[in-house]
Amino acid sequence: MLKTLKSGVEVCITVALIDGLVLARSAFHHSLNYRSVVIFGTASVVEEETGKLEALRAITEHITPGRWDKVRSPNRQELAATMVLSIPLVEVSAKVRTGPPKDDEADYSLPVWAGVIPLKVVEGEPIPDS
Repeated sequence: MLKTLKSGVEVCITVALIDGLVLARSAFHHSLNYRSVVIFGTASVVEEETGKLEALRAITEHITPGRWDKVRSPNRQELAATMVLSIPLVEVSAKVRTGPPKDDEADYSLPVWAGVIPLKVVEGEPIPDS
């Protein structure tokens, strides 16, 4: 896949996070609360070492703040074996759905629970390496 992206083909990247199950009184009106983004563009390879290191640092720091300064930096061999791609954010679409279910007026009197069941991704207890 990376070799194909490296060749300059157009790409579509989609990311979606589901934040909750939206349960209505009617199955037809069940939904999801979510956040999503779609990016269209052409990837280019980040060739220079400084750019690669900046990108890898940014990803590491986003996932585990403070970690980059505590670990060994990638060496030249590791950097040479790692492809970093850049995609300019020129054509991007973001969409968010929040809130409760939207039932038909007649369904509000049904004796069925309706509401949102939040879904969350949480960090677990760290498991140390032996």
